[in-house]
This record gives sequence, structure tokens and C-alpha cells, in this order.
Amino acid sequence: MEAKFPLKEPDKLKRILAEKGSFLKKKLEEDVYFNSPFRDFKESDEALRVRKDEEGVTITYKGPKLDSETKTREEIKIKVDDFEKAVELLKKLGFKPVREVKKIRELYEVEGVLVCVDHVFNLGDFVEFEMDSEDVETAKEKIFSLAEELGFKREESLRESYLEMLERVKSNQ
Repeated sequence: MEAKFPLKEPDKLKRILAEKGSFLKKKLEEDVYFNSPFRDFKESDEALRVRKDEEGVTITYKGPKLDSETKTREEIKIKVDDFEKAVELLKKLGFKPVREVKKIRELYEVEGVLVCVDHVFNLGDFVEFEMDSEDVETAKEKIFSLAEELGFKREESLRESYLEMLERVKSNQ
């Protein structure tokens, strides 16, 4: 379960998160997103990416969004050992690179919720609340409760991915 909000004062939020919970780490994430030769992922609300960060390299498939309030999706992740070869493999199979997304992510844990403070290059600052749980409704309520406690309104939750936002910004230029 995931919910994302625009963030106006990242430093203030980071101080509050450090007081309420635990700072976990800061990392750079570099993603390359692809479109499929078989169907248009933009139309089917799916995503395929290769990510490189301090934890290694992963290929991630994201299915369509699962509900109307959050950006929660089915995700399948595969660890690989070589970013460039993973990108090359997908290209050889006919997948087309769509866009690179780079962000600096700071991770906190607060009351069992993973809180990610993101600075997305060429886009801005955001906060994501994530929680894995079999009980989706309980997780959603816990996420929105913490978000509201921190000053974020449920109705301001963003369902767009960073890729979708960057594509929208590009098309508006």
C-alpha cells in the first residue's frame, strides 16, 4: 500500500520524522523506464523499469493501480547484477526506453510505516508512505492517519507515478 503527496517543506518534515521515528538511510535511485513492444504501458497503466541504487540493480514490473485513492500496484522485482546489461537485454527484446528518473530518497520508519522523502530531479519534492500488509484497508487507514497527522490531506494524495508526472511536464513544455 502506497500513498504520495507533494512536499513544500522537506527539511521541516525530515526533522519531524526523525523525532517521531527512525532515520534509516539516504540513497540515490536511478531508473530507466521502458515501454513494451506488445502493448502500450501508458494505456494499460503498467510500468517496467531497471533501477540502480546502493542496494544493487533490480528489474521491476508494476501492474495497474489497484484502488482509486492510492498508487498501490502489484509489483514483481528481480535482482540482477549489471545495470547496463539489464537495459541492453530489454532493448534487444524490443522494449523501448521511455525516460530516466533520478531521485534522492531519504527513508524513515514511523509507527510501522516506511516514509520516503524524495527529491526527484526536474520535478521537485514529495513524500511517500508505504506499508506491506495482507489487510489492505487497515494499511491504507494507518498510512492516511499518519499522513494526516503530519499535515497531509487525504484528498491531496497523488496517484501519478514520477514517470507520469515527468511525461506530463514534458508534454506541457
